[in-house]
Amino acid sequence: MEKSKITTLKDLKKINYQPRSIQEELAKNLREKIKKGETTFEGLIGYENTVIPDVERAILSGHNINLLGLRGQAKTRLARQMTQLLDEWIPVVDGSEINDDPLQPISRWAKEIIDEKGDDTPIQWIHRSDRFFEKLATPDVTVADLIGDVDPIKAATLKLSYADEKVIHYGMIPRAHRCIFVLNELPDLQARIQVALFNILQEKEIQIRGFKLRLSLEIQFVFTANPEDYTNRGSIVTPLKDRIGSQILTHYPHNIEIAKRITQQESLISEDNKKQIHVPELAKDLLEQIGFEARKSEYVDAKSGVSTRMSITAFENLISSAERRLLITRDQNTIIRMSDFHGVITAINGKIELVYEGEQEGASEVAYHLISSAIKTLFPLYFPKIEKLEKPNLEGPYDELLAWFFKENELFIEDDLDEKNHQKSLDAIPAIKKIMKKFQSELDKKDYYFMVEFLLWGLEAHQKLNKLRKFEGIQFRDSLGSFINRL
Repeated sequence: MEKSKITTLKDLKKINYQPRSIQEELAKNLREKIKKGETTFEGLIGYENTVIPDVERAILSGHNINLLGLRGQAKTRLARQMTQLLDEWIPVVDGSEINDDPLQPISRWAKEIIDEKGDDTPIQWIHRSDRFFEKLATPDVTVADLIGDVDPIKAATLKLSYADEKVIHYGMIPRAHRCIFVLNELPDLQARIQVALFNILQEKEIQIRGFKLRLSLEIQFVFTANPEDYTNRGSIVTPLKDRIGSQILTHYPHNIEIAKRITQQESLISEDNKKQIHVPELAKDLLEQIGFEARKSEYVDAKSGVSTRMSITAFENLISSAERRLLITRDQNTIIRMSDFHGVITAINGKIELVYEGEQEGASEVAYHLISSAIKTLFPLYFPKIEKLEKPNLEGPYDELLAWFFKENELFIEDDLDEKNHQKSLDAIPAIKKIMKKFQSELDKKDYYFMVEFLLWGLEAHQKLNKLRKFEGIQFRDSLGSFINRL
C-alpha cells in the first residue's frame, strides 16, 4: 500500500505496522547498511577507523552519545549524519505536538483523540529530515526552553488546573519525541539545567513546576562538548555523565593527505576558478602544514585547538588572491604563487587563539611565523637540508645562488605581475636553473615557478636571504652582503 493512501489508523493497522523506539530504528538500519557494505557516515574523512566505529558501536548498544573534542572536529556534522540511519517516513497522529505514534501514543491529547475517533483517527507522515532537533547550550537556556512550562492563558481558557497535562507548553525535548536531539556545547549549560535532564535520560519523566509527568519519550540524545569549556566556562555534572552511554573522542586529521582531502571537499571554489587557477600539490601541502604547525606552536593555545575550518577558509583565500590577480592582469590562466600566501593571513588570524593576547599585530606576526615554520618543515623534502652549523670551506648547493644576491643583486616581485613578467623576473637569477635541474628535474612544468619561489622563501626561512614585504610586492636580497659592500 502506498504511503499516500495510508491516512487513518485503520489503514496503518492493515499494513501490520509495528511501533519501535528510535534506538531500535537506528540500530536496525545500521545493521542493514553494514551488511550491505554501504557507507554509514558520508563525507567524514579521517574518521573511518577511529570515530565512526565507536559511533556505530554506541548506536548498536542503544546509547546516548557525548562527542568530546576540540572545535572544528565535525562533531555536529557527525550528529546530523545520523538522520540517514532513520526510517525515511514514520506515521504520527495528525496534529500532535510531540509526534505521537498512532499505536503507542504518549500524550493525553493523542490518547483522547484515538479514544474518540478510533480507527478513523487521521495520521500524517514525517520525513526523516524533519526528525532532527538541535540546540546550542548557553548559560541563558532555561528549563522551560528544553522541557516546557505551564501556559497560564491556556489554563484560564480551558478552566483547568496547572497540574493538568493539557495546559503544558512543551519545550524542545518533548517535541523531539522519536527524533534525534543534539545539544551542542553541553558544559556551557548551567548545572541546575543539566540536573533537569537526569529523569529524561533515565526514568523518562519530566517535571514542570513540581508536577511529575511521565512521558515515555523516545529520543536519541547526542551531546557535544569541548574540553576547553571544562576549565573556561563550566563542566558536565557527574550524574549526567553517568547517564550518557558512550563518550567518544574526536580528533584532527592525522596527516597532511587526510587534511588535504577534507579541505578540497569542504572549500567553496567556483568551476571557473578551478579551470583558470592551477594549484600545485606543494601549495596544498604547505597550506595544511600551517595547521599542523599551529597545533604544536608555543604561541597558540593548545587547549583551544586549531579548527580544520582554518585550512578551508585559508584555501579559499589563496584561490581568491590568484583570482584577484587574474582580474587585474587579464590573463586567461594563472598559477598559485608563494606571495598568494599573504592572502591567507586574514583567514588564520580569526582561527587561532594566542597564549598571550597582545596588540593587534600579534596574531598576524604569529601567522607569518607559522607559514615560515611550515616552509622549513617541507623544505628538506624537495631540496638539500640547510644545517644550522655548516663546515667552513665546504661548497654548499646554494652558494652560487647566494653569491648572486651577495653582489648587491636584488629580486623584486610585484604582487599583481602578469604571468609572463613574473616568470621573467625569476628567470633573471642564473643559478636557480642549475639548482632546479639538479634537484627537481622531473618536476611538472606547471609547478616550476612555484617551486622556484618556494626555494627562495625556504632560504629566507633559514635566514640565508632577507625577504622584505613592500606595499607593491616582495623584495629578496642579501642584507649582510649589501652592508659589507657599502663599507
